[in-house]
Amino acid sequence: MAVGGAQAAVDEDRGGLRTALSGLTTRGRSFIAAGVAAAVCAYVLGQSDLLRVGLLLTVLPLLCVAALFRTRYRVAASRRLSPSRVPAGSEARVHLRMDNVSRLPTGLLMLQDRVPYVLGPRPRFVLDRVEAGGRREVSYRVRSDLRGRYPLGPLQLRLTDPFGMCELTRSFSAHDTLTVIPRTEPLPPVRLTGEAAGYGDGRQRSLALAGEDDVIPRGYRHGDDLRRVHWRSTARYGELMVRREEQPQRARCTVLLDTRRGAYRGAGPDSAFEWAVSGAASALAHVLERGYSVRLLTDTGSSVPGEGSGGFAGANQGAADSAGLMMDTLAVVGHSDGTGLSRAYDVLRGGNEGLLVAFFGSLDEEQAAVAARMRQRSGAAVAFVLNSDAWVRGEAAEGATRTLRLLRDAGWTALEAGPGTALTELWRQAGEQRSGAGPAAFHDSTAATGTTTGGWS
Repeated sequence: MAVGGAQAAVDEDRGGLRTALSGLTTRGRSFIAAGVAAAVCAYVLGQSDLLRVGLLLTVLPLLCVAALFRTRYRVAASRRLSPSRVPAGSEARVHLRMDNVSRLPTGLLMLQDRVPYVLGPRPRFVLDRVEAGGRREVSYRVRSDLRGRYPLGPLQLRLTDPFGMCELTRSFSAHDTLTVIPRTEPLPPVRLTGEAAGYGDGRQRSLALAGEDDVIPRGYRHGDDLRRVHWRSTARYGELMVRREEQPQRARCTVLLDTRRGAYRGAGPDSAFEWAVSGAASALAHVLERGYSVRLLTDTGSSVPGEGSGGFAGANQGAADSAGLMMDTLAVVGHSDGTGLSRAYDVLRGGNEGLLVAFFGSLDEEQAAVAARMRQRSGAAVAFVLNSDAWVRGEAAEGATRTLRLLRDAGWTALEAGPGTALTELWRQAGEQRSGAGPAAFHDSTAATGTTTGGWS
Protein backbone atom coordinates (compact mmCIF):
# COMPACT_ATOMS: atom_id res chain seq x y z
CA MET A 1 0.00 0.00 0.00
CA ALA A 2 1.51 3.28 -1.08
CA VAL A 3 0.96 6.64 0.58
CA GLY A 4 1.52 9.93 -1.19
CA GLY A 5 0.76 13.41 -0.05
CA ALA A 6 1.34 17.09 -0.63
CA GLN A 7 0.46 20.39 0.88
CA ALA A 8 -0.56 23.53 -0.90
CA ALA A 9 -1.45 26.98 0.29
CA VAL A 10 -4.05 28.34 -2.06
CA ASP A 11 -3.52 31.90 -0.95
CA GLU A 12 -0.64 32.45 -3.38
CA ASP A 13 -1.16 35.07 -6.08
CA ARG A 14 -0.07 32.85 -8.94
CA GLY A 15 -0.49 34.55 -12.26
CA GLY A 16 -1.85 37.73 -10.71
CA LEU A 17 -5.13 39.35 -11.53
CA ARG A 18 -4.90 38.29 -15.17
CA THR A 19 -5.08 34.66 -14.14
CA ALA A 20 -8.11 35.42 -11.98
CA LEU A 21 -9.89 37.14 -14.85
CA SER A 22 -9.17 34.18 -17.11
CA GLY A 23 -11.10 32.06 -14.62
CA LEU A 24 -14.39 33.73 -15.49
CA THR A 25 -17.01 31.14 -16.30
CA THR A 26 -19.47 31.31 -19.17
CA ARG A 27 -22.02 32.77 -16.77
CA GLY A 28 -19.59 35.45 -15.62
CA ARG A 29 -18.62 36.43 -19.16
CA SER A 30 -22.30 36.53 -20.14
CA PHE A 31 -23.09 38.85 -17.26
CA ILE A 32 -20.30 41.23 -18.28
CA ALA A 33 -21.40 41.20 -21.91
CA ALA A 34 -25.01 41.82 -20.92
CA GLY A 35 -23.99 44.63 -18.58
CA VAL A 36 -21.91 46.38 -21.24
CA ALA A 37 -24.75 46.05 -23.76
CA ALA A 38 -27.24 47.42 -21.24
CA ALA A 39 -24.96 50.36 -20.44
CA VAL A 40 -24.57 51.23 -24.14
CA CYS A 41 -28.31 51.03 -24.68
CA ALA A 42 -28.91 53.20 -21.61
CA TYR A 43 -26.51 55.84 -22.95
CA VAL A 44 -28.15 55.82 -26.39
CA LEU A 45 -31.72 55.83 -25.08
CA GLY A 46 -31.04 58.06 -22.09
CA GLN A 47 -32.45 55.53 -19.59
CA SER A 48 -30.76 55.94 -16.21
CA ASP A 49 -32.51 52.87 -14.71
CA LEU A 50 -31.19 50.69 -17.50
CA LEU A 51 -27.71 52.07 -16.82
CA ARG A 52 -27.95 50.95 -13.19
CA VAL A 53 -28.89 47.45 -14.33
CA GLY A 54 -25.97 47.40 -16.74
CA LEU A 55 -23.54 48.50 -14.04
CA LEU A 56 -24.86 45.82 -11.67
CA LEU A 57 -24.46 43.09 -14.30
CA THR A 58 -20.92 44.22 -15.07
CA VAL A 59 -19.70 44.77 -11.51
CA LEU A 60 -21.07 41.53 -10.00
CA PRO A 61 -18.68 39.15 -11.88
CA LEU A 62 -15.75 41.49 -11.21
CA LEU A 63 -16.54 41.53 -7.50
CA CYS A 64 -16.64 37.72 -7.51
CA VAL A 65 -13.23 37.66 -9.22
CA ALA A 66 -11.76 40.03 -6.66
CA ALA A 67 -13.23 38.12 -3.73
CA LEU A 68 -12.02 34.77 -5.04
CA PHE A 69 -8.62 36.19 -5.92
CA ARG A 70 -8.08 37.41 -2.35
CA THR A 71 -9.25 34.15 -0.78
CA ARG A 72 -6.89 33.00 1.96
CA TYR A 73 -7.59 29.26 2.17
CA ARG A 74 -4.84 26.94 3.32
CA VAL A 75 -5.49 23.27 2.68
CA ALA A 76 -3.45 20.06 2.64
CA ALA A 77 -4.20 16.97 0.57
CA SER A 78 -2.99 13.38 0.54
CA ARG A 79 -3.61 10.35 -1.63
CA ARG A 80 -3.53 6.68 -0.68
CA LEU A 81 -3.74 3.69 -3.04
CA SER A 82 -5.26 0.44 -1.88
CA PRO A 83 -3.49 -1.56 -3.16
CA SER A 84 -0.71 0.06 -5.17
CA ARG A 85 -0.12 -3.11 -7.22
CA VAL A 86 -3.11 -4.88 -8.81
CA PRO A 87 -3.53 -7.55 -11.51
CA ALA A 88 -4.91 -6.49 -14.86
CA GLY A 89 -8.70 -6.40 -14.81
CA SER A 90 -8.87 -5.83 -11.04
CA GLU A 91 -9.90 -2.65 -9.30
CA ALA A 92 -7.91 -0.44 -6.98
CA ARG A 93 -9.35 2.23 -4.72
CA VAL A 94 -7.84 5.67 -4.41
CA HIS A 95 -8.49 7.52 -1.16
CA LEU A 96 -8.23 11.32 -1.13
CA ARG A 97 -8.05 13.35 2.05
CA MET A 98 -8.43 17.11 2.30
CA ASP A 99 -7.47 19.01 5.49
CA ASN A 100 -8.28 22.64 6.14
CA VAL A 101 -5.21 23.84 8.06
CA SER A 102 -6.34 27.48 8.24
CA ARG A 103 -8.39 29.21 10.91
CA LEU A 104 -11.18 30.09 8.51
CA PRO A 105 -13.80 27.79 6.98
CA THR A 106 -13.62 27.25 3.24
CA GLY A 107 -16.28 27.93 0.70
CA LEU A 108 -17.28 25.65 -2.14
CA LEU A 109 -14.33 23.45 -3.24
CA MET A 110 -14.09 21.14 -6.22
CA LEU A 111 -11.52 18.34 -6.31
CA GLN A 112 -10.32 16.75 -9.53
CA ASP A 113 -7.65 14.06 -9.77
CA ARG A 114 -5.77 13.54 -13.01
CA VAL A 115 -5.73 9.91 -14.16
CA PRO A 116 -4.78 8.31 -17.51
CA TYR A 117 -7.69 7.63 -19.80
CA VAL A 118 -7.15 3.85 -19.61
CA LEU A 119 -8.07 3.97 -15.91
CA GLY A 120 -11.38 5.68 -16.52
CA PRO A 121 -12.81 9.22 -16.44
CA ARG A 122 -11.32 11.89 -14.26
CA PRO A 123 -12.98 11.79 -10.83
CA ARG A 124 -14.53 15.03 -9.57
CA PHE A 125 -15.85 15.80 -6.10
CA VAL A 126 -17.61 18.83 -4.63
CA LEU A 127 -16.90 19.81 -1.02
CA ASP A 128 -19.58 22.22 0.18
CA ARG A 129 -17.83 23.62 3.24
CA VAL A 130 -14.86 22.54 5.33
CA GLU A 131 -14.72 24.01 8.79
CA ALA A 132 -11.51 25.38 10.29
CA GLY A 133 -9.27 22.42 11.14
CA GLY A 134 -11.77 20.10 9.47
CA ARG A 135 -11.17 17.14 7.22
CA ARG A 136 -12.95 15.52 4.29
CA GLU A 137 -12.27 12.11 2.77
CA VAL A 138 -13.46 10.81 -0.59
CA SER A 139 -12.50 7.84 -2.73
CA TYR A 140 -12.87 6.49 -6.24
CA ARG A 141 -12.04 3.29 -8.11
CA VAL A 142 -9.71 2.73 -11.05
CA ARG A 143 -9.38 -0.30 -13.29
CA SER A 144 -7.26 -1.25 -16.30
CA ASP A 145 -7.23 -4.29 -18.56
CA LEU A 146 -3.73 -3.34 -19.74
CA ARG A 147 -0.68 -3.92 -17.60
CA GLY A 148 1.69 -1.03 -17.00
CA ARG A 149 2.60 1.76 -14.62
CA TYR A 150 0.13 4.63 -14.51
CA PRO A 151 0.68 8.00 -12.78
CA LEU A 152 -2.09 9.41 -10.62
CA GLY A 153 -2.13 13.12 -10.03
CA PRO A 154 -1.44 15.83 -9.43
CA LEU A 155 -4.61 16.61 -7.54
CA GLN A 156 -6.31 19.82 -8.62
CA LEU A 157 -8.37 22.08 -6.40
CA ARG A 158 -10.94 24.34 -8.04
CA LEU A 159 -12.27 27.33 -6.15
CA THR A 160 -15.57 28.89 -7.16
CA ASP A 161 -17.75 31.71 -5.88
CA PRO A 162 -21.34 31.16 -4.69
CA PHE A 163 -22.75 32.66 -7.90
CA GLY A 164 -20.64 30.51 -10.22
CA MET A 165 -19.10 33.56 -11.91
CA CYS A 166 -15.44 32.58 -11.55
CA GLU A 167 -13.35 29.45 -11.05
CA LEU A 168 -9.67 29.26 -10.09
CA THR A 169 -7.55 26.08 -10.23
CA ARG A 170 -4.68 25.22 -7.91
CA SER A 171 -2.60 22.07 -8.37
CA PHE A 172 -0.77 20.02 -5.78
CA SER A 173 2.71 18.81 -6.65
CA ALA A 174 2.71 15.18 -5.50
CA HIS A 175 1.60 12.21 -7.55
CA ASP A 176 1.52 8.43 -7.07
CA THR A 177 1.94 5.45 -9.37
CA LEU A 178 -0.44 2.54 -9.81
CA THR A 179 1.24 -0.63 -11.06
CA VAL A 180 -0.97 -3.02 -13.03
CA ILE A 181 0.74 -6.40 -13.15
CA PRO A 182 -0.17 -9.29 -15.47
CA ARG A 183 -3.00 -11.62 -14.58
CA THR A 184 -1.91 -14.76 -12.77
CA GLU A 185 -3.60 -18.14 -12.69
CA PRO A 186 -3.40 -20.51 -9.72
CA LEU A 187 -1.51 -23.52 -11.03
CA PRO A 188 -2.18 -27.10 -9.93
CA PRO A 189 0.19 -28.64 -7.37
CA VAL A 190 2.49 -30.58 -9.71
CA ARG A 191 5.13 -32.61 -7.89
CA LEU A 192 8.42 -30.71 -8.15
CA THR A 193 11.91 -32.04 -7.54
CA GLY A 194 13.37 -31.09 -4.20
CA GLU A 195 10.13 -31.46 -2.28
CA ALA A 196 9.79 -34.17 0.29
CA ALA A 197 7.22 -36.87 -0.30
CA GLY A 198 4.01 -36.97 1.67
CA TYR A 199 2.73 -33.46 0.97
CA GLY A 200 -0.82 -34.66 0.81
CA ASP A 201 -2.11 -31.66 2.74
CA GLY A 202 -0.47 -29.31 0.26
CA ARG A 203 1.35 -27.37 2.94
CA GLN A 204 4.32 -25.27 1.93
CA ARG A 205 7.57 -26.56 3.34
CA SER A 206 11.17 -25.59 3.08
CA LEU A 207 13.05 -27.12 0.19
CA ALA A 208 16.40 -26.90 1.95
CA LEU A 209 18.59 -29.95 1.51
CA ALA A 210 19.12 -30.81 5.14
CA GLY A 211 22.58 -32.07 5.94
CA GLU A 212 25.17 -32.34 8.63
CA ASP A 213 26.49 -29.21 10.27
CA ASP A 214 29.68 -27.97 8.71
CA VAL A 215 32.52 -29.64 10.61
CA ILE A 216 34.76 -26.61 10.00
CA PRO A 217 34.36 -24.49 13.14
CA ARG A 218 34.46 -20.73 13.41
CA GLY A 219 35.22 -18.28 16.17
CA TYR A 220 32.73 -17.72 18.92
CA ARG A 221 30.46 -14.69 18.48
CA HIS A 222 28.39 -12.94 21.08
CA GLY A 223 25.00 -14.60 21.24
CA ASP A 224 26.08 -18.04 19.94
CA ASP A 225 24.53 -21.02 21.68
CA LEU A 226 27.11 -22.56 24.02
CA ARG A 227 25.78 -25.99 23.11
CA ARG A 228 27.38 -25.52 19.68
CA VAL A 229 30.88 -25.09 21.13
CA HIS A 230 33.39 -27.41 19.39
CA TRP A 231 35.67 -28.34 22.28
CA ARG A 232 38.30 -30.14 20.24
CA SER A 233 38.87 -27.08 18.06
CA THR A 234 38.76 -24.85 21.11
CA ALA A 235 41.62 -26.81 22.68
CA ARG A 236 43.56 -26.79 19.41
CA TYR A 237 43.29 -23.07 18.61
CA GLY A 238 43.29 -21.78 22.17
CA GLU A 239 40.06 -19.81 21.73
CA LEU A 240 36.41 -20.61 21.92
CA MET A 241 35.20 -22.18 18.64
CA VAL A 242 31.65 -23.16 17.62
CA ARG A 243 30.23 -25.40 14.91
CA ARG A 244 28.91 -23.49 11.92
CA GLU A 245 25.20 -23.30 11.38
CA GLU A 246 23.70 -25.44 8.69
CA GLN A 247 23.88 -23.75 5.29
CA PRO A 248 20.80 -24.96 3.46
CA GLN A 249 20.69 -25.10 -0.30
CA ARG A 250 17.37 -24.31 -1.88
CA ALA A 251 15.99 -25.61 -5.11
CA ARG A 252 16.33 -23.12 -7.95
CA CYS A 253 14.04 -22.17 -10.79
CA THR A 254 14.58 -19.85 -13.74
CA VAL A 255 11.57 -18.52 -15.63
CA LEU A 256 12.63 -17.54 -19.16
CA LEU A 257 10.45 -15.13 -21.14
CA ASP A 258 11.02 -14.70 -24.86
CA THR A 259 10.28 -11.06 -25.72
CA ARG A 260 11.64 -10.89 -29.29
CA ARG A 261 9.48 -8.69 -31.47
CA GLY A 262 9.76 -11.06 -34.42
CA ALA A 263 8.58 -14.03 -32.35
CA TYR A 264 5.07 -12.68 -31.86
CA ARG A 265 2.35 -11.23 -34.03
CA GLY A 266 -0.69 -9.28 -33.01
CA ALA A 267 -1.30 -6.98 -30.06
CA GLY A 268 -3.82 -6.40 -27.32
CA PRO A 269 -4.84 -8.19 -24.13
CA ASP A 270 -5.62 -11.42 -26.02
CA SER A 271 -2.39 -11.56 -28.02
CA ALA A 272 0.20 -14.32 -27.78
CA PHE A 273 2.75 -12.05 -26.14
CA GLU A 274 0.36 -11.05 -23.36
CA TRP A 275 -0.42 -14.74 -22.81
CA ALA A 276 3.30 -15.44 -22.44
CA VAL A 277 3.77 -12.55 -19.99
CA SER A 278 0.80 -13.71 -17.92
CA GLY A 279 2.12 -17.28 -18.00
CA ALA A 280 5.53 -16.18 -16.77
CA ALA A 281 3.91 -14.27 -13.91
CA SER A 282 1.81 -17.29 -12.97
CA ALA A 283 4.85 -19.59 -13.00
CA LEU A 284 6.87 -17.17 -10.86
CA ALA A 285 4.10 -16.87 -8.29
CA HIS A 286 3.62 -20.63 -8.20
CA VAL A 287 7.24 -21.66 -7.67
CA LEU A 288 7.79 -18.90 -5.13
CA GLU A 289 4.88 -20.27 -3.12
CA ARG A 290 6.50 -23.70 -3.29
CA GLY A 291 9.65 -22.29 -1.68
CA TYR A 292 11.98 -22.18 -4.70
CA SER A 293 14.70 -19.61 -5.23
CA VAL A 294 13.53 -17.94 -8.40
CA ARG A 295 14.69 -15.48 -11.01
CA LEU A 296 13.18 -13.98 -14.15
CA LEU A 297 15.29 -14.08 -17.31
CA THR A 298 14.54 -12.58 -20.73
CA ASP A 299 16.02 -13.21 -24.15
CA THR A 300 18.13 -10.05 -23.76
CA GLY A 301 20.07 -11.70 -20.93
CA SER A 302 18.69 -9.38 -18.24
CA SER A 303 17.92 -11.10 -14.97
CA VAL A 304 15.63 -10.01 -12.13
CA PRO A 305 16.57 -9.80 -9.34
CA GLY A 306 20.13 -8.97 -10.34
CA GLU A 307 21.67 -9.38 -6.91
CA GLY A 308 21.76 -12.04 -4.24
CA SER A 309 22.73 -15.67 -4.55
CA GLY A 310 23.44 -15.96 -8.25
CA GLY A 311 20.66 -13.52 -9.04
CA PHE A 312 17.97 -15.71 -7.45
CA ALA A 313 15.28 -14.61 -5.01
CA GLY A 314 14.56 -17.17 -2.33
CA ALA A 315 11.98 -17.67 0.37
CA ASN A 316 13.70 -15.43 2.87
CA GLN A 317 13.21 -12.01 4.38
CA GLY A 318 13.53 -10.24 1.02
CA ALA A 319 11.41 -12.71 -0.94
CA ALA A 320 8.36 -10.43 -0.99
CA ASP A 321 10.39 -7.50 -2.26
CA SER A 322 12.03 -9.65 -4.93
CA ALA A 323 8.67 -11.06 -6.01
CA GLY A 324 7.29 -7.53 -6.24
CA LEU A 325 10.31 -6.47 -8.30
CA MET A 326 9.79 -9.31 -10.77
CA MET A 327 6.08 -8.54 -11.07
CA ASP A 328 6.86 -4.86 -11.60
CA THR A 329 9.26 -5.87 -14.36
CA LEU A 330 6.58 -7.95 -16.06
CA ALA A 331 4.13 -5.06 -15.72
CA VAL A 332 6.21 -2.92 -18.09
CA VAL A 333 8.08 -5.51 -20.17
CA GLY A 334 7.78 -4.99 -23.89
CA HIS A 335 9.15 -6.42 -27.10
CA SER A 336 12.91 -6.50 -27.54
CA ASP A 337 14.63 -5.75 -30.82
CA GLY A 338 16.81 -8.83 -30.56
CA THR A 339 16.58 -11.65 -33.04
CA GLY A 340 18.09 -14.52 -31.07
CA LEU A 341 18.27 -16.31 -27.73
CA SER A 342 22.07 -16.40 -27.50
CA ARG A 343 22.29 -13.88 -24.64
CA ALA A 344 19.88 -15.88 -22.50
CA TYR A 345 21.83 -19.04 -23.36
CA ASP A 346 25.08 -17.39 -22.22
CA VAL A 347 23.49 -16.65 -18.83
CA LEU A 348 22.10 -20.16 -18.44
CA ARG A 349 25.31 -21.98 -19.31
CA GLY A 350 27.09 -20.29 -16.44
CA GLY A 351 26.02 -22.98 -13.97
CA ASN A 352 23.31 -25.34 -12.82
CA GLU A 353 19.98 -23.56 -13.03
CA GLY A 354 17.77 -26.26 -11.51
CA LEU A 355 14.27 -26.10 -12.95
CA LEU A 356 13.89 -24.09 -16.18
CA VAL A 357 10.43 -22.91 -17.27
CA ALA A 358 10.45 -21.14 -20.63
CA PHE A 359 7.81 -19.27 -22.62
CA PHE A 360 8.91 -19.09 -26.25
CA GLY A 361 7.39 -17.34 -29.23
CA SER A 362 7.86 -18.66 -32.75
CA LEU A 363 11.26 -20.34 -33.17
CA ASP A 364 13.05 -20.95 -36.43
CA GLU A 365 15.48 -23.85 -36.78
CA GLU A 366 18.48 -21.84 -35.58
CA GLN A 367 16.78 -20.49 -32.46
CA ALA A 368 15.16 -23.84 -31.73
CA ALA A 369 18.66 -25.35 -31.68
CA VAL A 370 19.82 -22.66 -29.23
CA ALA A 371 16.81 -23.34 -27.02
CA ALA A 372 17.55 -27.08 -27.15
CA ARG A 373 21.08 -26.48 -25.82
CA MET A 374 19.68 -24.60 -22.82
CA ARG A 375 18.46 -27.92 -21.49
CA GLN A 376 22.03 -29.11 -20.84
CA ARG A 377 22.52 -26.88 -17.78
CA SER A 378 19.19 -27.50 -16.03
CA GLY A 379 17.88 -30.27 -13.87
CA ALA A 380 14.62 -30.31 -15.82
CA ALA A 381 13.15 -27.99 -18.43
CA VAL A 382 9.59 -27.23 -19.47
CA ALA A 383 8.79 -25.10 -22.52
CA PHE A 384 5.53 -23.53 -23.64
CA VAL A 385 5.81 -22.61 -27.33
CA LEU A 386 3.43 -20.04 -28.81
CA ASN A 387 3.12 -20.19 -32.59
CA SER A 388 2.23 -16.81 -34.08
CA ASP A 389 0.34 -18.26 -37.05
CA ALA A 390 -1.94 -20.20 -34.75
CA TRP A 391 -2.69 -17.09 -32.70
CA VAL A 392 -3.27 -14.76 -35.66
CA ARG A 393 -4.94 -17.02 -38.22
CA GLY A 394 -5.97 -19.92 -36.04
CA GLU A 395 -4.06 -22.50 -38.07
CA ALA A 396 -1.30 -24.87 -37.07
CA ALA A 397 2.12 -24.65 -38.69
CA GLU A 398 4.47 -27.46 -39.63
CA GLY A 399 7.38 -25.49 -38.20
CA ALA A 400 5.83 -25.58 -34.74
CA THR A 401 5.67 -29.38 -34.85
CA ARG A 402 9.34 -29.57 -35.81
CA THR A 403 10.24 -27.16 -33.00
CA LEU A 404 8.41 -29.25 -30.39
CA ARG A 405 10.07 -32.42 -31.67
CA LEU A 406 13.54 -30.85 -31.51
CA LEU A 407 13.01 -29.61 -27.97
CA ARG A 408 11.66 -32.95 -26.79
CA ASP A 409 14.60 -34.80 -28.34
CA ALA A 410 16.88 -32.50 -26.31
CA GLY A 411 15.10 -33.41 -23.07
CA TRP A 412 12.58 -30.60 -22.80
CA THR A 413 9.00 -31.16 -21.76
CA ALA A 414 7.61 -29.07 -24.60
CA LEU A 415 3.97 -28.16 -25.18
CA GLU A 416 2.31 -25.86 -27.69
CA ALA A 417 0.20 -23.06 -26.27
CA GLY A 418 -2.59 -22.16 -28.65
CA PRO A 419 -5.14 -19.35 -28.49
CA GLY A 420 -7.64 -19.84 -25.70
CA THR A 421 -5.54 -22.52 -24.01
CA ALA A 422 -5.49 -22.33 -20.22
CA LEU A 423 -2.07 -22.43 -18.61
CA THR A 424 -3.45 -24.54 -15.77
CA GLU A 425 -4.24 -27.35 -18.21
CA LEU A 426 -0.84 -27.13 -19.90
CA TRP A 427 0.86 -27.12 -16.50
CA ARG A 428 -1.00 -30.28 -15.57
CA GLN A 429 -0.10 -31.91 -18.87
CA ALA A 430 3.56 -31.05 -18.33
CA GLY A 431 3.46 -32.73 -14.93
CA GLU A 432 1.84 -35.83 -16.42
CA GLN A 433 4.46 -36.03 -19.17
CA ARG A 434 7.29 -35.76 -16.66
CA SER A 435 5.68 -38.36 -14.41
CA GLY A 436 5.17 -40.65 -17.40
CA ALA A 437 8.83 -40.42 -18.30
CA GLY A 438 9.60 -42.86 -15.50
CA PRO A 439 12.36 -42.90 -12.90
CA ALA A 440 15.06 -43.82 -15.39
CA ALA A 441 14.34 -40.81 -17.57
CA PHE A 442 14.29 -38.54 -14.56
CA HIS A 443 17.63 -39.79 -13.27
CA ASP A 444 19.09 -39.35 -16.72
CA SER A 445 17.94 -35.72 -16.73
CA THR A 446 19.68 -35.00 -13.44
CA ALA A 447 22.83 -37.00 -13.99
CA ALA A 448 24.42 -34.28 -16.09
CA THR A 449 24.27 -31.78 -13.24
CA GLY A 450 24.82 -34.18 -10.35
CA THR A 451 21.86 -32.85 -8.41
CA THR A 452 18.15 -33.50 -8.08
CA THR A 453 17.16 -29.93 -7.29
CA GLY A 454 14.95 -28.06 -9.67
CA GLY A 455 12.68 -29.92 -12.02
CA TRP A 456 9.55 -31.94 -12.51
CA SER A 457 9.78 -35.43 -11.07
